[in-house]
Amino acid sequence: MMPNHISKWLLVAAGVVAVVFVGLSIWNNVKIGPTMPWEVNGSIDSFIECAAAGYPIMESYPRRCAVLGGPSFTEDIGNVLEQSSIIRLDNVQPNQTITSPLELKGEARGYWYFEASFPVELRDSDDLLLANGVATAQGDWMTVDFVPFTTTLTFSQPATATGKLILKKDNPSGDPANDDSLVVPVVF
Repeated sequence: MMPNHISKWLLVAAGVVAVVFVGLSIWNNVKIGPTMPWEVNGSIDSFIECAAAGYPIMESYPRRCAVLGGPSFTEDIGNVLEQSSIIRLDNVQPNQTITSPLELKGEARGYWYFEASFPVELRDSDDLLLANGVATAQGDWMTVDFVPFTTTLTFSQPATATGKLILKKDNPSGDPANDDSLVVPVVF
């Protein structure tokens, strides 16, 4: 029979060994994202690839995805934030999946229109024009205030998985200095 103080030390030592063993087992089997923090996957080049690989996505706007021990990627939301004080869509958000027919609703400052309308385009990621139309003011457009608009675009299923919706400021002068647009990335 061992003295009482030695058996306590043996019990403590066995517990420490067990905790270390369990800790190492968990560390070797649990991965954060697809790789351990010191392993950087060099094939990730975009927010979409980073998110698809399971890396953490930060709750910000626009969202950011961080490759542990490597770069971070910001989600492409077009120029929605920069244009929000001039034109905004009510029913299509950046990177939203859209289908045909696509009804657009939103509001734009009166100076975005000319004769109560402005052009709208839908393009795939190869810049192929899928649909175009004209957004029409739903009120008096002769103002600097926001005026509601609507339009509907009909398109065939594109060959690419993503594209962009472009709402163009009407520019009857043709002067490039007066061009402006809202660009919203979309998913098909």
